[in-house]
Amino acid sequence: MVDLLAARAEEHDRDATFPYQGIEAVHEAGLLTLTVSQRYGGAGGTLADTVRVLAQLGRGDASVAVVTAFTLLQHAEQARRASWPAAGYRRLLTESRRGPALVNTLRAEPGGGTDALPGTVARRGADGWQLTGRKTYCTGAEALAWMAVTARTDEPEPRVGTFLVRGESEGLEIDPTWDQLGLRASASHDVVLDGVTVPVELALGLRTPDRADDADGVAAELARAWHDLALAAVAIGVARAAEAWLVRFLNQRTPANLTEPLGTLPRYRAALGEIDAQLIGAEELVHGLAARVDRGEPDAVARTGPAHLLATRAATTAVQQAVALTGNPGLSRRHPLERYLRDVLSSRVHLAPEESVLDTAGRAALARGARP
Repeated sequence: MVDLLAARAEEHDRDATFPYQGIEAVHEAGLLTLTVSQRYGGAGGTLADTVRVLAQLGRGDASVAVVTAFTLLQHAEQARRASWPAAGYRRLLTESRRGPALVNTLRAEPGGGTDALPGTVARRGADGWQLTGRKTYCTGAEALAWMAVTARTDEPEPRVGTFLVRGESEGLEIDPTWDQLGLRASASHDVVLDGVTVPVELALGLRTPDRADDADGVAAELARAWHDLALAAVAIGVARAAEAWLVRFLNQRTPANLTEPLGTLPRYRAALGEIDAQLIGAEELVHGLAARVDRGEPDAVARTGPAHLLATRAATTAVQQAVALTGNPGLSRRHPLERYLRDVLSSRVHLAPEESVLDTAGRAALARGARP
């Protein structure tokens, strides 16, 4: 699977085209529905299973891995909370048996404000709800079978909820805005909704912002934990691909002033060892913490934000060091190392703001220190 994805990754990166064949291969391998609950006839994949799979997919094509990640997160959320109506989820599973059925939650909006109310508005009509607004950074936008769109109602006292929208709905348009440094094949375009109709039964969790309870908070924290570790795993996979390319380079590259490859020199071996040590640490952190979350250990969920930050830092540093070791060849478009660098740098878009992560960790540390 890794080799198959890697064979087309450069082409899709260069042209910024969506990797339909790669997603099809992931689907045929049964990995796109890994986290479907056993009560729905699925494999019931755990978070530990998910991070193992995504780290491997990230070695092949980071864009395929990221698109896969968001679909796996949707199925995992359904396994935990069963928030989709039974008929709607059965339809998704039926589509998933026929071919790749990608799903993602669309939250981000232009401006990136922190207001409690989304800018996307749902108005009640005769046939259900009509959604109007724009969502941005919608990973996999052009290929999504379903979109879980957050919106507010236009009622005197607005409610906020998630509206399940079919990807081919009338009034829905994909605005091809995604032209980034890395993850170029992820099709993270804007989605424009202009009076898109959503049946009443596909409007989930409508409530005023002040009505959220403790159960909602716990569920949101667990969903964030899955997101943190899943996307950290993709970054680690990219860094492992970079390391593998570096190993081949060091074993084959013999400069004119040497009689043996660079890999025979202690300086290069030590530098490679530094890269490997960083990635071992990141893998142990992410995989170990995923297993703890699966076991329901109370403090594990709170640690996934810092773990995501540390793993992404380690992966980025590792790829940067690989580029520094190889010089001009590492930055050549003839080799994949420069793509790995761009992809791992762009993986930070899935990381919560660093200051926010560290502030939360600092507050928790202060709270622990204040206990008798």
